[in-house]
Amino acid sequence: MAGESRTDTASRLVKASPGAIYNAFADPTALGRWLPPKGMRARIERFEPRPGGSYRLVLTYDDPSGAPGKAAADSDIVEGRFLALEPGERIVWEVGFVSDDPAFAGTMTMTWRFKEVRDGTEVTILCENVPAGIRKEDHDAGLRATLENLASFVEEA
Repeated sequence: MAGESRTDTASRLVKASPGAIYNAFADPTALGRWLPPKGMRARIERFEPRPGGSYRLVLTYDDPSGAPGKAAADSDIVEGRFLALEPGERIVWEVGFVSDDPAFAGTMTMTWRFKEVRDGTEVTILCENVPAGIRKEDHDAGLRATLENLASFVEEA
């Protein structure tokens, strides 16, 4: 509904080149290692990194008692597609949660931008049309954790 969509954003300096960061997105094995927020693990079931290509990601909670999943008691399933892939600059993908709960309906668009700065790359995530069922506090914490995971992954490489 108009006027009810929410936009969340987060950014972080990552001590790596934009190209190294982009490559961490382009490899499904790498993506599955760093993308999930703390307390979750990922299984990538489909991954076609090209404009119009789709992906399917299953995120499983280590302990579902405090944060029940959207698709099952212990998991979230994300179906999406790639809208834009610009090596070293940005990635745009759509995210749709598999859920019977209308609070998670709709398609969220995530834009990841990589801007080279003096000490590495500023990585910014812009999430548009965030489903109402995702609490802002939880989403903000999840975005920060994901950026921290990304930094740890590429800075150790």
